[in-house]
Amino acid sequence: MTVFFDVDTQLDFLYPAGALTAPGAEKIVPALARLTRFAADNRIQIISTTDAHSEDDPEFKIWKPHCVVGTVGQQKSAATLLNAPAVLTSAPGAQVGDAPQIIIEKQNIDCFTNPNLRPLLDRLGADRYVVYGVVSEVCVHYALFGLLETGARVEVVTDAIKAIDAAKEKQTLERFQAMGGRTTTVDEVWPPLWYPKEF
Repeated sequence: MTVFFDVDTQLDFLYPAGALTAPGAEKIVPALARLTRFAADNRIQIISTTDAHSEDDPEFKIWKPHCVVGTVGQQKSAATLLNAPAVLTSAPGAQVGDAPQIIIEKQNIDCFTNPNLRPLLDRLGADRYVVYGVVSEVCVHYALFGLLETGARVEVVTDAIKAIDAAKEKQTLERFQAMGGRTTTVDEVWPPLWYPKEF
């Protein structure tokens, strides 16, 4: 089973007017849209992480305020959103039913700090994750290495991620590959003709 893992594709991160944008991130939106459409057309599960901060979130001592719940900037880009997604909060024991897209809310750069993510991944039992989004060397970084711990095949779509610091992105990708992760591109994912049928 393949799962697409969409990291923090929110307005505050993707667009120049956003509170904490990665420079040039708006240029990957067409790639994000292609991946979302491909998943929908092929019934591939999408897991989407999203920052969901309070106005006085402790993280704002490190990062400027962003993705405050209820603000425009906290919303996902329409290019990455399916109809009627399920939302999995970070409240202990929270669960969701089946839905083509499951949004994982988080208050930390590491999506695995939502205690309900690992149980969800265990339930889904994916053997392949395709990861994309922002920011490469921060939240994407934690998603990649956390997913590697599941033992599944993990791929990052290099033309559907964006960094704030290109040198740190390079370090992240080199370490990821050294640990068994793979790189791919949107064109290689769509259509994934070279994958065995079970993927």
